[in-house]
Amino acid sequence: MRELTYAEAIREALAQAMEADPTVFTLGEDIGVYGGAFGVTGDLVHRFGTDRVIDTPISELGMAGAAVGAALTGMKPVLELQFSDFVTLATEQIVNQAAKIRFMFGGKAKVPLVIRMPGGSGTGAAAQHSQSLEAWFGHIPGLKVVQPSTPHDAKGLLLAAIDDPNPVLIFEHKLLYRMKGPVAEEPYREPIGKAALRREGRDVTIVATSMMAIRSLAAAERLAAEGIDAEVIDLRTIRPMDTEAVFKSVRKTSRLMIVYEGVKTLGVGAEVSAAVAESDAFDFLDAPIMRLGGKDVPLPYNPVLEKAAVPQEDDIVEAARRLVREGRA
Repeated sequence: MRELTYAEAIREALAQAMEADPTVFTLGEDIGVYGGAFGVTGDLVHRFGTDRVIDTPISELGMAGAAVGAALTGMKPVLELQFSDFVTLATEQIVNQAAKIRFMFGGKAKVPLVIRMPGGSGTGAAAQHSQSLEAWFGHIPGLKVVQPSTPHDAKGLLLAAIDDPNPVLIFEHKLLYRMKGPVAEEPYREPIGKAALRREGRDVTIVATSMMAIRSLAAAERLAAEGIDAEVIDLRTIRPMDTEAVFKSVRKTSRLMIVYEGVKTLGVGAEVSAAVAESDAFDFLDAPIMRLGGKDVPLPYNPVLEKAAVPQEDDIVEAARRLVREGRA
């Protein structure tokens, strides 16, 4: 199968959705002639024109409000925010409007809105441009929260999100945009709310998201050389979360580690841990559940400190080794 970068896969999904459905359009800052802050939209403005690839003013709240309004009137907007950190400026429209309108109108109104956001650390963009805020929005009923980790999933989950009658937030890790992988040419969908088993194993379950799923896979290969067989589950979706995939794996391995880039406190790992603790899978555990998340600090600009603030491959290897061999978190 041909290979595309993560960014190319997203662009192809947008193009295919826009070709198939005239109600699909995209909007955001610098997504037109400039091609997007990370080059994702590329030449779409030349293919579809400025009526469907819309450069917006620098106003996240304004563009989010316009997207919600367009969705309510039958359009399917795909909003790109330059950095996921800027979603803080649009939270009123997303949390108080988009997430609640369908419920408050008894299902008579729909908000088929997709919001794409580059997030995560590793580019030296400092504290206001490097956060991982997905857990914030996973807390809100009415929203779906997606984190693709491969080019294949970036395309398939985006197309599924555009089809969805509910608002879907997609957090795209900035370090993944240049990563290549197999992507089918025809349109396809990956189910929202279904985890992916990336590697089978018997000694420890590693549940991860986004860039951490990629690092966990690399760590699992290193652990295998030491005789530790790690199973890697890529959640892909934070809300709805595929907890059954986690339970099934824990029943087999009897050890659980959750790796995520967001701040450890009140993060994705806490939800996964609680779900396991409240299920019968808890009875299969032979060691405490381990959460390996980001440090409780704003992301530093200094590259050495930035790497120290979020889990790296070495950290995953060391933590899994300790959990399997010493049975402690």
